[in-house]
Amino acid sequence: MSDATRTIIEAPAIALRGHDIDTDRIIPARFLKCVVFDGLGEHVFEDDRRQERGRPGPHPFDDPRYADARILLVGRNFGCGSSREHAPQAIMRWGRGIQAIVGESFAEIFFGNCVANGIPCVTADERAMAALMERAESEPGVPFALDLTSMRIIAGTLAFPVAMPGGARAQLTEGRWDTTGELLEGKAATAAVAAKLPYFRGWV
Repeated sequence: MSDATRTIIEAPAIALRGHDIDTDRIIPARFLKCVVFDGLGEHVFEDDRRQERGRPGPHPFDDPRYADARILLVGRNFGCGSSREHAPQAIMRWGRGIQAIVGESFAEIFFGNCVANGIPCVTADERAMAALMERAESEPGVPFALDLTSMRIIAGTLAFPVAMPGGARAQLTEGRWDTTGELLEGKAATAAVAAKLPYFRGWV
């Protein structure tokens, strides 16, 4: 499962200012009727984006300068509210696909849903986030590098430490976040164990 490892994410970043951005703002409830997650990306922050249209500056997710962004910069308590898996699913399907989120803090269930989808969520302090957001906004397209090995994020001359619980970090760097993939990889071993269990052999 080497393709499932997450160690270094290098890409431009998009800044989304504000604190306590909940999952209903990330993907409004009316879009939860889908059977599969395909197509959710175009509706991420749908209501926030609609409110910004017609105003002097577009919502960041409608700004073509950030079309190549794959790292999302956020504030405190991002992903709070209802525990909908659709929120990270929509974020990872927007544009070229958000691959990592850097913020001051995350809601616990949102964080877990992101890890389950291979999206690292790392934290940095308020000063670092202010500088990173300013860099992303003043120089759209400038490459950022999030390194989960050294636990640092770098953007040009800026470099800041980031944090993440050790268990989640190990899952991502070792590629163990993809539980479905691990089950499929272990299909032969599972069949071998099942063959030895009496209730799979009619108790003979």
